[in-house]
Amino acid sequence: MAVVTATAALYPVTTQHWIWLGLLVLASTVHLEAARGMERLREIAAEGAPYNHLQTVWFFAAILLLPPPLICLLFVVSYIYNWFRVYRRRALVHRKIFSAATVVLASAAAYAVLAAVYPTHSEPFATALDSPRGLAAVVAAGALYRLVNYGLVVFVIVATNPDQPPRMALGHASDQLMIAGAIGLGGGIAVMVAAHPWWTPLLVVTVFSLHTGLLMPQFRDASRSDAKTGLFDSVFWAKLVSDEMDRARRLDGTLGVLLLDLDHFKRVNDRYGHLAGDAVLRAVADAIKHSVRGHDMVGRYGGEEFSVVMPGLDAADVTVTAERIRAAVASLKVTTTDLDGVERVISGLTASVGAAIFPGHGEDRTTVLLAADAALYEAKAAGRDRTRVAGTAPRDGTASNVVPLPKQSAGPQQGTVRPFPTARVPQD
Repeated sequence: MAVVTATAALYPVTTQHWIWLGLLVLASTVHLEAARGMERLREIAAEGAPYNHLQTVWFFAAILLLPPPLICLLFVVSYIYNWFRVYRRRALVHRKIFSAATVVLASAAAYAVLAAVYPTHSEPFATALDSPRGLAAVVAAGALYRLVNYGLVVFVIVATNPDQPPRMALGHASDQLMIAGAIGLGGGIAVMVAAHPWWTPLLVVTVFSLHTGLLMPQFRDASRSDAKTGLFDSVFWAKLVSDEMDRARRLDGTLGVLLLDLDHFKRVNDRYGHLAGDAVLRAVADAIKHSVRGHDMVGRYGGEEFSVVMPGLDAADVTVTAERIRAAVASLKVTTTDLDGVERVISGLTASVGAAIFPGHGEDRTTVLLAADAALYEAKAAGRDRTRVAGTAPRDGTASNVVPLPKQSAGPQQGTVRPFPTARVPQD
């Protein structure tokens, strides 16, 4: 706030500045919206270490193009957008305010370096970078920007986590290269926007392509995705549960967990072959992903079992989601080829689902997963093709730790056991 107040009256804001601000806001918003799913996972995975905000590309471009008040305005817009679209309002407010403050201070330091190199330059710095001195100024400004932002974040992480080794707060060495690349690209974007602003759409595409083309494969490898379905594997999914559980504790929130098992899946493999079974698993994985929110995390728990972690949901919301998933699975028609090379359409799939809620069904990951697993086994023992929620009293008063859901018109009938049907052969 002090930086904004001190600079507001010192730097005139022109119409050209507002145009450049509009271009940068649009570019950063499109970039963030296109990559927000991955940014959400990066933000969760970075818990306990500095989270490298890839909006640095646009932030550093703003330092070279805009006066300080408009630079801060870009930060405000970006962080508010992040709050609603990436963090989904599920983050500690004081952390995000501190993070934004470090970026403001880092930008002020970088701007001071450029102002010292070009003390009489009244135009945006991007228009003065036409010599080796300009390159040196950008390198020095970028280095100080990173030092201030990174140093403040690391200091606070170490100070608030005295039980962890300080080196854990440093993050990965590759993170420094990632931010260095973002700063360099931001400098190039600023120069290009100052000279040819209509190139901005192409620059946004370039940044997003580099972001997804280089970072996504690296992050996918780090997350150990399941090879058959593309979902998170059980190990990484369990880590996400722990991370989200820690977040829910800090926010005094809730967390829903679903364990889903395909009924009689062995019949698919035995009747049509394992390739057909793999096609069914992929179709079910897609059906689950399209039945949950964008920031819910779906994993393959093992075999024909799937798992979902849903931040911020209570028991009622979780049961609605579970029933939506069951209905989606029941409506699947999977076209595949059987052992004899004949095209088949596999339909009539059903699923049993067990659900549990943190903290109502447990205070740690193991307890909550055990509760969901017990509910899943209860659903299968009761006849399959249904959902059970752990830790609630049954409607009929019998001894049980789960309760059947009411009959759902959108999904398969409750209380029935449907044998896996014979696949239908499409007619010409």
